Amino acid sequence: MEHEFEKLPPGSKQERIPLFAGVELSYTDIVSDSFSHRHEALAHIIQINYCRAGQIVWNMKDGGSIFLNPGDFSLHTLDVCTDSTVQFPTGQYQGLTISVDLQEVSVHPPEPIAEAEIFPDLLRDKFCPDHAPAFLAGNEQTEHIFAAFYGQPEKLRLPYQRVKVLDLFLYLARTEFAPRNELTEYPPEQVAIVREIHSQLLRHMERRITIEELSKQYLINPTTLKSVFKAVYGASLAAHIKEHRMEQAAKMLRETDMSIAAIAQAVGYESQSKFTTAFKAKFTELPTEYRKKC
Repeated sequence: MEHEFEKLPPGSKQERIPLFAGVELSYTDIVSDSFSHRHEALAHIIQINYCRAGQIVWNMKDGGSIFLNPGDFSLHTLDVCTDSTVQFPTGQYQGLTISVDLQEVSVHPPEPIAEAEIFPDLLRDKFCPDHAPAFLAGNEQTEHIFAAFYGQPEKLRLPYQRVKVLDLFLYLARTEFAPRNELTEYPPEQVAIVREIHSQLLRHMERRITIEELSKQYLINPTTLKSVFKAVYGASLAAHIKEHRMEQAAKMLRETDMSIAAIAQAVGYESQSKFTTAFKAKFTELPTEYRKKC
């Protein structure tokens, strides 16, 4: 199968593993600042690239760019990135690529998901209309999927790889997605600031930090902060962090004996009643009912 990283810089390595007919997984470790490459423009091959460590930036011949930070992933067809320069701002990159030959996989879809009608058109039409690349910021669900591609015992490695790539296909099939090509309009420095803000907010979910406070701390205009955050994460800052708060609260209800009041405080709610209302709106049941069921 045609692959995007056919020629790697010295000191870099790549392992390629066929998983199903038309589906290939590859692990890539690169030690370099950049390299230029050219491959055939194949619109029927779509690639999913996941950044595990470092940073990767494609500078396209038409002036566009794709960039990924740890946890992020992208989808694009191979006619998008031919004649591109790939940069690694940190001097190294670790990630994986799932290459899907849409022609082959439509004839021989993986048996467990053959009836899901994911191939040949869903991935391309949903995520890459008009041949534009798609950017997706990582979340707890995707991290759970991608993490399982690494660190498995040798005998279980291939079964895990096959199961998790199917898991990823199903995730992509059910997730809502609106193309956010405006992400390429923002300088990488602004995107990096927004990701650091995101990390800070997740580290301190017990605190309510305003956009004004964040803009002063990180020296970024509040309007720019809100625009870039939505471009990167697909939702407003408040809505995105609220989603994380609810997921963390659910995890604490399942895994700890903390009181409802203590959990509410831990995820940034001073009022237990407001927390209960927000939790029920998300999970359609009260925290006490959720804990009892789990």
